[in-house]
Amino acid sequence: MREYPTRPWVGIGVVVHKNQDILLIKRAKHPNKGMWSLPGGAQNIGETIFAGAQREVLEETCIETKDHTLIDFVDSITYDDNGKIEYHYTLIEVSCLYKSGQLNAQDDASDARWVAYRDLADYDLPAKTHEIIKRAYLSRKDSFMDE
Repeated sequence: MREYPTRPWVGIGVVVHKNQDILLIKRAKHPNKGMWSLPGGAQNIGETIFAGAQREVLEETCIETKDHTLIDFVDSITYDDNGKIEYHYTLIEVSCLYKSGQLNAQDDASDARWVAYRDLADYDLPAKTHEIIKRAYLSRKDSFMDE
């Protein structure tokens, strides 16, 4: 059970780059239902981090990805109004490139869109998410600066 867990869950957050655009999803489920975020979710048993990243992005957005690299990890701990831990994820943050597919929100995403890196401030993203996206973007910007 992910709500009020007895141990942390391993999750994967994915920064998908399509030229200078970043893929964002609006979360359809808790935690953070209705908020803009990176695609991702819980890692399955027997699944590598990169396979999980590919699966989650495909399930949530119909987008296939390639060229996966590790960016960072994030401790995501959410407390309820009584101070009890409601959600606890250890998130492995991955950066990858768009491979193919037509964007279509599915599964845990109520909306999905490509957002220009310069326009990310228009989305109410947590500071840590901005930091992860910036690190991923800067690590890849040479690959699309001429576009």
